[in-house]
Amino acid sequence: MNEQNNCLEKQPLCDEMLQKMDAYWRATNYLSAGQLYLLDNPLMRKPLTMDDVKKKIVGHWGTVPGQNFIYVHCNRVIKRYDLDMIYISGPGHGGNFLIANTYLEGTYSEVYPNISQDEEGMQKMFKQFSFPCGVPSHCAPETPGSINEGGELGYSIAHAFGAVFDNPDLIATTVVGDGEAETGSLATSWQCNKFLNPINDGAVLPILHLNGYKISNPTILSRIPQEELESFFKGCGWKPYFVEGDDPMTMHKKMAETMDTVIEEIKAIQKNARENNDPTRPIWPMIVLRTPKGWTGPKVVDGDQIEGTFRAHQVPMSMEKPEHLDMLKDWLESYKPEELFDEKGRLIPELAELAPKGDARMGANPHANGGLLLKDLRLPDFREYGVKEVDPGKTKAQDMIELGAYIRDIFKLNKENKNFRIFGPDESMSNRLYHVFEEQNRSWNAEMVDNDDCLATDGRIMDGMLSENMCEGWLEGYLLTGRHGFFASYEAFIRVVDSMAAQHAKWLKVTNQLSWRQPIASLNFILTSNVWQQDHNGFTHQDPGFLDHIANKKADVVRMYLPPDANCLLSCFDHCMKSKNYVNAIVASKHPSCQWLTMEQAVKHCSQGIGVWEWASNDQNEEPDLVMACCGDTPTLETLAAVTILRDAMPELKIRVVNVVDLFKLQSDTKHPHGLSNREYDALFTKDTPIIFAFHGYPTLIHELTYGRNNTNISVHGYQEEGTITTPFDMRVQNEIDRFNLVKDAIMHLPQLGNKGSYLIQQMNDKLVEHKQYIAEYGLDMPEIRDWEWTTPAK
Repeated sequence: MNEQNNCLEKQPLCDEMLQKMDAYWRATNYLSAGQLYLLDNPLMRKPLTMDDVKKKIVGHWGTVPGQNFIYVHCNRVIKRYDLDMIYISGPGHGGNFLIANTYLEGTYSEVYPNISQDEEGMQKMFKQFSFPCGVPSHCAPETPGSINEGGELGYSIAHAFGAVFDNPDLIATTVVGDGEAETGSLATSWQCNKFLNPINDGAVLPILHLNGYKISNPTILSRIPQEELESFFKGCGWKPYFVEGDDPMTMHKKMAETMDTVIEEIKAIQKNARENNDPTRPIWPMIVLRTPKGWTGPKVVDGDQIEGTFRAHQVPMSMEKPEHLDMLKDWLESYKPEELFDEKGRLIPELAELAPKGDARMGANPHANGGLLLKDLRLPDFREYGVKEVDPGKTKAQDMIELGAYIRDIFKLNKENKNFRIFGPDESMSNRLYHVFEEQNRSWNAEMVDNDDCLATDGRIMDGMLSENMCEGWLEGYLLTGRHGFFASYEAFIRVVDSMAAQHAKWLKVTNQLSWRQPIASLNFILTSNVWQQDHNGFTHQDPGFLDHIANKKADVVRMYLPPDANCLLSCFDHCMKSKNYVNAIVASKHPSCQWLTMEQAVKHCSQGIGVWEWASNDQNEEPDLVMACCGDTPTLETLAAVTILRDAMPELKIRVVNVVDLFKLQSDTKHPHGLSNREYDALFTKDTPIIFAFHGYPTLIHELTYGRNNTNISVHGYQEEGTITTPFDMRVQNEIDRFNLVKDAIMHLPQLGNKGSYLIQQMNDKLVEHKQYIAEYGLDMPEIRDWEWTTPAK
């Protein structure tokens, strides 16, 4: 290597390097602005006309030049320090910056050969941006190097920490928009450093981009004294470095010096931790970058200041006036594209050399396309766990405790790979994952005291932060970079991450259409402490609506399972952990509950997802008079209890019991891959027999899923927004999902029973009164409820 090149590679603060970095930055700004405005004439080598300009200007500029600036400086330190680095863009828009940078480094054209590195490819890149049949205006799955969806604010740092857990060599440079910083999720993200182990994990380098404004308001962090801002970050355990100004060359020098400092600090922290086996939480560096909003863009348009104001947030000018064309021309020419691109439209070689090569490019880093790194988990045989001897309705067990033993052994089998973690907000013990703590501890890298329980700096149970958003964000970052895990939480409070689950489902939908995005492990939810087990917490803890939320997502990426017992839970969980590119929701019981199926039966039942329980039915070789259907652990219990009442009172009644595990089986096969055909559905439910359906969640969901089926003679019982501090059975009574109300409804749908049916309805009403009187006096359910056991019908 000659002396001049050595200066550029190893002494990046020499004037020549800074000049080249500024030129590279101008190239990214030019490409970013061109994507906003130009349809044609990408290098303006002929006079610019309105025919060259998009008719509708859609996109954002304000955050773009600052992020281009950061990307250029990341490229430099990647090369200087031989770093493994990804770039996470937190601001909600400005995806043109990442397209511009991955285009210049070559990644974009490798992924999309049609967007070639020449004038023709540049024109296509400009046209496609925020354009029909093109690409989104934010960082999206279509953009190489992206793992953080720009359409949703607040999760950049959470995703970054998830990405670096168990990735000791990875640095996630994370740009936080100052508007994004005001979201609750981002505001609490600064505490994530208490869960990072400097020995085993990588590092997150947050860069707070203070450009002063949101859409039309100033940002809070840009309008407080620097001393206060510095104190805030120090109080959160960070060491902030400030880079501020608007003169490009001065800012390049400041930023280069600061990047060197923080990278060397990160390396020193990791060197000390790893050589001395010292996991003590360090004070990690971060950067506060203050630049004008819309930096280098038009200063004034139509008499209004643009650069440095909220008006730069979206597009600086609308192109609705003739003079805007000249202003656009002057703006684009200010970047001097003739100095940056050769006669074919390619970045000149001396600037192209500034970008890293191969996988070191942030757009090509395998961690940003996690399926490339994904290795299947070693899983134990789930059939060796669970409940061995099952007498239906008599055997009792706690489903989540049984599952915990299986998960414990996943940790054992993957101890060397370190590619599996549990995520959830301070609820792993509450959700009965007791056995897991025989093998693993909670992750914790803040102060510990002697009576803390199961805390360790190298723990792999990520439940130490009481924030559903952070735990979900960590898991998403972990999955997106090629690892495995699941999220367990109270059913009612999983609603906190509704939007996150939706955005991840949207991400997967898009990636399924991108051949270059490799499949990642599924996002698996376990919803426990469910609505029917919240008699002690009351109304606030009752909400099964996550199922309704997931049901509306694209059918090719969502799945929902409601196992009725422990063996079915194990089968469903094993299936979900092996799956890829899905959002799976499992609703599970954590309290002692009836067990129904042996493991062999459970495997068959879960594999089919729905089926007749012949051992509970008495309609063999005959047409049923009634179909009693159930979905969920408590609905199954109450349905079978109702069946025993009906069977004892009316032994001539032919009853078919259908249990549903895979909720999407109810939907038509034309709408969901798991759905039953009409013929299959009719074989189970018949075309006109009354169906009494006891469902775990809101009844309307069953009606939505079964819409269009032949048999419309269906009555659904489910949660009706009733219940408070009461007994378990009274929760069911208040929502009319209990056995007595199910029997009443069944009789009402069988008018042929006449007076015999009327007398049974009266008996059920008497039982409901007796129940209310009993719980009011004794504070617990009647013995016949507490001690109920299933008895098999005579053949």
